Amino acid sequence: MARYKVDITGINTNELKVLTSSETTKLFERYRNGDLQAKEELINGNLKLVLSILRSFNKGNYNMDDLFQVGVIGLIKAIDNFDLSYNLKLSTYAVPLILGEIKRYIRDNTSIRVSRSIKDLAYAIISYKEAYFNKHGVEPTNAEIAKELNVEEYKISYALDSLKEPMSIFEPIYNDGGDTIYLQDQIADKKDLNSDKDMLISLRRALNNIKERERKVLVERYIIGKTQMEIAESLNISQAQVSRIEKNAILSLKRMIK
Repeated sequence: MARYKVDITGINTNELKVLTSSETTKLFERYRNGDLQAKEELINGNLKLVLSILRSFNKGNYNMDDLFQVGVIGLIKAIDNFDLSYNLKLSTYAVPLILGEIKRYIRDNTSIRVSRSIKDLAYAIISYKEAYFNKHGVEPTNAEIAKELNVEEYKISYALDSLKEPMSIFEPIYNDGGDTIYLQDQIADKKDLNSDKDMLISLRRALNNIKERERKVLVERYIIGKTQMEIAESLNISQAQVSRIEKNAILSLKRMIK
């Protein structure tokens, strides 16, 4: 279960206290009589509950410190509104409030807006996977998840992807110790070439003045629209080599233009 561990800056999670039922009851009685220290002890004694909920979000691109602080806000709201007459455990009452605060924070701070229903499905999937793993020691298949949640199987990956942060096209994805390869280098250019015939004619004339391999790479990259990986396979060289050839070719063209 080590892979589900949540690390929070400045907190040794192994030393967090967990209150017993009798301790919780006594602290609530003190808190209702105006003892604010009792409230502090209730909060500190239930921080592991917040951490247990954060496990479901530990695989995403989230700042765990931020989510922890938001989760604690949900815990405080639960403590402020909880009543012993409910005949419930505090944890049973607090979980929906903590989870609600975390989901709201993620929803309001996501770069790309995704429909609420898709995100709710994603959280349901995460919750089911967590429960299934705890019971069986392995993660369920998409088919099992789809059957349990009564949704089409293809929606499983789609919903989980909605929780991922978008990646910049300038994100470095590979470095062999030399030139860095960025995400944009992996994206093919699919634009309509017919609208740029004049530009292509001019470009082809300029390409005749550079080295043959450089010309081939630029033509396939920017005119045909191949990715660096596709060009590398056709030339039987590495993608890093293609990247270097492409950059040298562009520099050569710039010198000629000057």
